[in-house]
Amino acid sequence: MALTDTAIRKTKPTEKPFKLADSSGLYLLIKPNGSKLWYMKYRIERKEKKL
Repeated sequence: MALTDTAIRKTKPTEKPFKLADSSGLYLLIKPNGSKLWYMKYRIERKEKKL
């Protein structure tokens, strides 16, 4: 699922942090205080890492 600007703007923070994921490893972490952080997941030698 592709993340759209409208979907991101309409998403409200909850009591626990949660992720909105894109299909290519990109995801948006939404924290309880309302901050939004972008991350990219990738794998090197079977270990998952993030940028």
